[in-house]
Amino acid sequence: MRSTVSAYARLPKVHKFSVAGIAATGAAVVAVAVAPHAFAADAAPAAAAVKPVAWSAEAFGETQQGELEKQADAAAKAAAKAGADTAAKVKVAEERAAEQAANRSTERKAIAAKPAAKPAAPAKPAAPAAPAAPAKKAYADNLEGWINESLEILRAKGIPASYDGIKRNVLRESTGNPRAINDWDINAVNGVPSKGLLQMIDPTFKAYHVEGTSWDIYDPVANITAACNYAADKYGSMDNVNSAY
Repeated sequence: MRSTVSAYARLPKVHKFSVAGIAATGAAVVAVAVAPHAFAADAAPAAAAVKPVAWSAEAFGETQQGELEKQADAAAKAAAKAGADTAAKVKVAEERAAEQAANRSTERKAIAAKPAAKPAAPAKPAAPAAPAAPAKKAYADNLEGWINESLEILRAKGIPASYDGIKRNVLRESTGNPRAINDWDINAVNGVPSKGLLQMIDPTFKAYHVEGTSWDIYDPVANITAACNYAADKYGSMDNVNSAY
């Protein structure tokens, strides 16, 4: 018995598994022999429950090594793919950075080449507004108003005359009627009748007309002003006229 145990101890692991299987099978046979009737029905299942060893140590080691090699190969391929993806991303980033730098350089050159804007010229001071023309003085539409308006024009032109001298001659010549006309004297016979407040003929009125007055010989202010201009030239002033002139 001792020698048997020693011999068993010296067996390799694979053989130990085999012996254990044989021992188990033998024990089952002895049990059937002792109680043939009790175990007859269960003998077949008990023997079928014992399965042979599926893997030996060498086979298991080889399989594990193969799996490790497959995993290492897959890891190497994944690392290579990751490296390639990273390199592609780096290349795209470098190309984009180079393009942006080129664009900035072009923009800086364009800005440098653009001429500096000229400073705006200082605004010219607004010209002073022209003084408003004095409102024309209003005169009454009667003999007094006509004489006073004519005197204002005569003074501006430097033509001598007075209110009293003008009024005296107007009353004698036309009694103050601006539409008066003489159709019986020598002028009328010659076709140039005397007209207006101071009874002027058309040729004399046109020759002594004063700028700024009407060209209508019946206009009272124009008639007085032209008559005073004529009297000043011929008699020194309307004040010196006391009869037909």
